[in-house]
Amino acid sequence: MSRFSAPIAEQIWDMKYRLKDGSGRPLDASLEDSWRRVARDLASVEATPEVWEERFYTALEDFRFLPAGRILAGAGTGRQVTLFNCFVMGTIPDSMGGIFEMLKEAALTMQQGGGIGYDFSTIRPKGAVVHGVAADASGPLSFMDVWDAMCRTIMSAGSRRGAMMATMRCDHPDIEEFIAAKQDSARLRMFNLSVLVTDPFMEAVKAGGSWDLVFGGRVYRTLEARDLWNRIMKATYDYAEPGVIFIDRINTANNLRYAETIAATNPCGEQPLPPYGACLLGSINLARLVKAPFEAGSGIEAAELDELVRTAVRMMDNVVDASKFPLPQQAAEAVAKRRIGLGVTGLADALLMMGLRYGSDEAVAQTEAWMRAIARAAYLASVDLAREKGAFPLFDAEKYLASGTMQAMDADVREAVREHGIRNALLTSIAPTGTISLYAGNVSSGIEPVFAYAYRRKVLQPDGSRTEEEVVDYAVSLWRQKFGETPLPDHFVSAQTLAPMDHVKMQAAAQKWIDSSISKTINCPEDIGFEAFKDVYLAAWDLGCKGCTTYRPNAVTGSVLTVSEKAEAVPQAETGAEVIYLSEPLDRPEALEGQTYKLKWPVSEHAIYITVNDIVVGGRRRPFEVFINSKNMEHYAWTVALTRMISAVFRRGGDVSFVVEELKAVFDPRGGAWMGGRYVPSILAAIGDVIEEHLVAIGFIEGAGLGLKSDPKAGAAVAVAGGAKPKACPSCGAYELVMIEGCMTCRACGHSKCG
Repeated sequence: MSRFSAPIAEQIWDMKYRLKDGSGRPLDASLEDSWRRVARDLASVEATPEVWEERFYTALEDFRFLPAGRILAGAGTGRQVTLFNCFVMGTIPDSMGGIFEMLKEAALTMQQGGGIGYDFSTIRPKGAVVHGVAADASGPLSFMDVWDAMCRTIMSAGSRRGAMMATMRCDHPDIEEFIAAKQDSARLRMFNLSVLVTDPFMEAVKAGGSWDLVFGGRVYRTLEARDLWNRIMKATYDYAEPGVIFIDRINTANNLRYAETIAATNPCGEQPLPPYGACLLGSINLARLVKAPFEAGSGIEAAELDELVRTAVRMMDNVVDASKFPLPQQAAEAVAKRRIGLGVTGLADALLMMGLRYGSDEAVAQTEAWMRAIARAAYLASVDLAREKGAFPLFDAEKYLASGTMQAMDADVREAVREHGIRNALLTSIAPTGTISLYAGNVSSGIEPVFAYAYRRKVLQPDGSRTEEEVVDYAVSLWRQKFGETPLPDHFVSAQTLAPMDHVKMQAAAQKWIDSSISKTINCPEDIGFEAFKDVYLAAWDLGCKGCTTYRPNAVTGSVLTVSEKAEAVPQAETGAEVIYLSEPLDRPEALEGQTYKLKWPVSEHAIYITVNDIVVGGRRRPFEVFINSKNMEHYAWTVALTRMISAVFRRGGDVSFVVEELKAVFDPRGGAWMGGRYVPSILAAIGDVIEEHLVAIGFIEGAGLGLKSDPKAGAAVAVAGGAKPKACPSCGAYELVMIEGCMTCRACGHSKCG
């Protein structure tokens, strides 16, 4: 019998985690082969590898312990890949040479698939004097544009890449520009943004005090703290970014505050890390541990949870020694502190199986109890490893025990750490787990509530046709097995129906026993008032959270999907004008309508003229061909090639808007240019902007940075809140992109922007 409880789980394994050779031929014949490969590789660093291989395999079996995707895909393959998910890069120097050295390091890290975080607060503000060159600084936002272009270029290679997080302190002079940066729909698409909020700032907000924006000891401006806070809140309310990170709270609680200062996180926010910090992730699947689901006395056996956590800690500690690293600084940081991030997934499903409503006082108490048990087991397991293999190199007992997290730890754990040391400086974190949760049978992800109990998914077949299959939440599937199609009980609630404060209470309950942080999205209804929305963030602060991320559906960011409890009842999304897909290119009519645009590239002596001609198909105007001309003969060969290639793509029909994104992603290592107050990374990117402008003008796409207006061939069988349509997945094309835990995630194929 198959180990997979749902077809989507097997598809995720085959696409993302199954080992294959260069031609795509499977080397893992079965899921058991994948588990064996991972277990054997992580046991290879042990003195008795054969003993630990069996224990590790048992932990992986039936999806009870879920190492993060990079470990599942990379361990035991012999490939030069990192098994770490999260990196924060080095501190960015305030110099041109230093900035571009950091850009190179970021490219090398992303090339191996790591998600990276950067603090841009160290770069002097826009307009500041640059001594020695008689110029003013362009500011951190301009360099973020360069980073964004680099990330687009790396991702265009087509293999799995990481996302980026950019942070900026709330007292940086350019903070207002940072807050508004992603209100331009085409800007910084490769970044998540978060403001580093300090304790003094929150005190000033509550007291109605003033706030200085400073850099290098100089006060640039003073404004009202509440005005700045309202700017952050309004941007998040309208555009879902930036997020908020309570950075002083993070540093105070950090077990390693005596050895490092944190100013950034990984892209999903669950790992605050120091310069060159690295962390790996893994999750205990609580949904698989519940005994007698939906019956009186159901629950998780303490002994089984304890044993599984101890085995998982040992496996993850071994990853530190088994992994490759993009940079030597990252390897040194990882070995010196041996940071791991053990968390959970399937929490909401486990609560449902025990008859508990997510967000209720009983569910909050049960969540805290599970997190405490996991934290205790993890810390005691790491103490045992320290006795066997040695403490992490930077361990200092008195300083370590003085941190905020360790002061709140149980007395017996503190005493064990004092006596024997500890192998891993930090041990717990809760990651998004979007893809591995699908792989484990569509269990609820991380500590999130169930997003949708059932939905229909379109599957592309080898012959080009599409079939539909039902994807059911793991707990709902168990309910159906036990009780058939009887209605779900009242305690079955979803992300869309919960009150925002229920989310906050659950995040705070988990955070109490998590020494790093938590990836959690607080879903807010579209009609929530602005004052009530702000209260969510203040509640997160008051309850001890280390950060806060919300998502409110609106016309700018789109809407999350809303799905009925029975997938069969979900109506089809409405579609607009027909999109024509062609098996053969169209013949060219004798006459076409078009427009010619003049592009003056600042670093070239001749202008480039771009003509886009259109054809009307099915009553709708669409691009048919492009001509690119210039008097500069250096441009001749590539402009002719580009003309022919783009025109050939346009004549095939379908959604050709990807051409724009590919052109805009091209980064010229010799440097781009400033055009219209915006940095354009290359002349090809500028041409992409012109073509995009034309596609918007003829109504082929909705706007800059947005996709095709409608695509019935890939339309998702879902109802959409407020009538807005979900976005198309860049991987599979299905209209299934939804916001889950701060990441745009495809419910059809598992693709996630955050990796």
